[in-house]
Amino acid sequence: MRICVYGASSNDISPIFIEQGEKLGYEMAKRGIGLTFGGGANGMMGAVARGITQGGGHIIGVAPKFFNVDGVLYEKCDELIRPDTMRQRKQIMEDNADGFIMTPGGIGTFEEFFEILTLKQLAQLNKPIVIMNTDGYYNDMLNMMQTAVEKDFILESVKSLYVVMTDIDEILTYIENYNQHEIDVKQYKKI
Repeated sequence: MRICVYGASSNDISPIFIEQGEKLGYEMAKRGIGLTFGGGANGMMGAVARGITQGGGHIIGVAPKFFNVDGVLYEKCDELIRPDTMRQRKQIMEDNADGFIMTPGGIGTFEEFFEILTLKQLAQLNKPIVIMNTDGYYNDMLNMMQTAVEKDFILESVKSLYVVMTDIDEILTYIENYNQHEIDVKQYKKI
């Protein structure tokens, strides 16, 4: 099993996030779960990758060729795939994952999460999606999702396409035991 982890690429974040990222990676490796990620050496990406390495796990990094600045890429990837574009990167990450975890991050992380959520809403994939809400980081985004429901921009059922958790053991158990069910687009999208 491999999990795609999305997250920040900057180290200029609170140590609590880095600690939880390293713990997530280590616990994944202990369970024999490999990592697919954006290939970064810093921030949440680097933290999860370091945890995987410490636990002896397998890592697939996916970083576009234009990411060629020294120190940007994690050097201990078992496999580093170098596509030309960000769009290709996301497809490769999706194809090499059995589930997805969004850890705290910025614009790129938001974009990756909402794309994968949209694909699931449209029944183009059926894999578990977890928002790792460390230190309440995603509370405002979750409130925004509820506002979108209340103002009739999305259906309440869309919120069932992902789960929000903080406990790493619970996150990994959820993904390992995910029960795929048929996704009916009409249940999740106003047509």
